[in-house]
Amino acid sequence: MKLDFVKMEGCGNDYVYVDCVSSEFAYPDKAKLAVKLSDRHFGIGGDGLIFVNRSEKAGFEMEMYNADGSRGEMCGNGMRCVAKLIHDRGYAKENKFTVESMGSVKHIEVISRMGDISEISVDMGEPILVPEKIPVLLPGDQEKAVNIPITAGKLSARYTGVSMGNPHAVIFMDSLDGYSGTFSGFPIEKYGPSFEYHELFPARINTEFVEVIDKETVNMRVWERGSGETFACGTGCCATLVACVLNGRTGREITVRLKGGSLKIRWDLDNHIYMTGPARTVFTGTITI
Repeated sequence: MKLDFVKMEGCGNDYVYVDCVSSEFAYPDKAKLAVKLSDRHFGIGGDGLIFVNRSEKAGFEMEMYNADGSRGEMCGNGMRCVAKLIHDRGYAKENKFTVESMGSVKHIEVISRMGDISEISVDMGEPILVPEKIPVLLPGDQEKAVNIPITAGKLSARYTGVSMGNPHAVIFMDSLDGYSGTFSGFPIEKYGPSFEYHELFPARINTEFVEVIDKETVNMRVWERGSGETFACGTGCCATLVACVLNGRTGREITVRLKGGSLKIRWDLDNHIYMTGPARTVFTGTITI
């Protein structure tokens, strides 16, 4: 069986995309296929596999699988790439349209200059701060998981829990005990799994390690649930802004600098988070599966 695909990336967060809008795609085990195609040595290579489908609930649907085959509720960089594919192939007749992911509908705006896409903005919706809905386990009846102490492996830290449709633990680097060194030299591969599989996070967790530069700029490295360290995480950037505001570290609009580029994140007074950034087609191809 041959499969046409598109390799795309947003700030280096790369996925394999399958266009199911023009024709349906049936496969008995999409999770297994995601593992196979995501392999950077024996497959196409990527942080996961995303199917672009038609939708009865919105204009289109993003069906996302992580590199380990687990389903992903939401991916901000993936959503921008989905929007670019939809726009480039003429499936959407306007620059504004909707895409759902795991039942949550996102509003998209494609920003063009001189006929070319310059950026894509996504209304990421409202952050979820209720602990049991993130989900995170907290002692007592605390209303929010803000600046909560945690020990993962041999590292003691404080995290702020936020869900953007998927769970995040945001950790500011100055809250880390037992680590001394540069932000870029932080051994994320050593500590990332300890947070991802921590007993306080029943659905596992995406973990953002954040260095605040000023009130409008932060650096971020991310360990993504099911994929490991990635070059960027859109929902993680949104969660980072929320955590920054709740901890009094930045204003409500910041630039998040990542390994793969930068994203602009804004938390409006309507309680919606807006993410704006690039999306790029790397190559297209056909693979036998």
